[in-house]
Amino acid sequence: MRTPKRIQPLVDEGLVDEVLRQLMSGKEADVYVVRCGNDIRCAKVYKEAAKRSFKKAVQYQEGRKERNSRRQRAIEKGSRYGRKQQEETWQSAEVDALFRLARAGVRVPQPYICLDGVLLMELVTDDEGQVAPRLGEVTMSAEQAREDHATMMHYVMLMLCAGLVHGDLSEFNVLVDDYGPVIIDLPQAVDASANNHARSMLARDINNITEYYGQFAPDLLNSQYAKEMWALYEDGELTPETELTGLFTEAEQAADVDSVLAEIKAVLAEEQKRQERLRESDNPDA
Repeated sequence: MRTPKRIQPLVDEGLVDEVLRQLMSGKEADVYVVRCGNDIRCAKVYKEAAKRSFKKAVQYQEGRKERNSRRQRAIEKGSRYGRKQQEETWQSAEVDALFRLARAGVRVPQPYICLDGVLLMELVTDDEGQVAPRLGEVTMSAEQAREDHATMMHYVMLMLCAGLVHGDLSEFNVLVDDYGPVIIDLPQAVDASANNHARSMLARDINNITEYYGQFAPDLLNSQYAKEMWALYEDGELTPETELTGLFTEAEQAADVDSVLAEIKAVLAEEQKRQERLRESDNPDA
């Protein structure tokens, strides 16, 4: 097919030899199957901000800080230069997340290079070389659903241990090859400790995945992985070796209002006494 304008720089640099076909067109990017020497890979062409339809992008960018202070100030001011830098930050976020998660043990496509808003990465395929289907296109037995759901919960946990929440995880952002699930689409991944929406995004990610697998194994719908993970994360007890159970009991202890009020009164009384002592020390002859 004709080489898209945005991929031409990669052809000029010798990184891509041929564009074979368009794989998909999404809300944030178009993806093409390309040939790089003897390898078949994919090129993800990010759409410009004005053409993206990704909702609530501001929520996802909360907590992201540019290392360069000048760039960060420009982004905050919303200048033309700042908007350009924000676009580059949005695009590089996926590359950073892919490398970070691969090191953490999460199955993600291998990234190669991101140039001029085009990410060149591994094309996930089955043993016959066909593009791996999305999870939403796959049916399975109850046993397989439980096994793959456990794998996905482990990956989400490893992501959280690495400080990231996917933020848009669903059956449409997971590929399934002959070895199991592969998580994709990470430009909106958020910093778990710096983004105020991280907890709700984690819960939504897990609920989306659980609801899909729950079609085949309804018992999964009663699990509480999101609450379990976040509670362990907040307490600093979540590690890559943590064995999740999917069980969680809400704290139901009622607030002891009388004790709280008594403590407040005691503090106020002590402060009053301190102030009286200070006045006496300032006026010894009074």
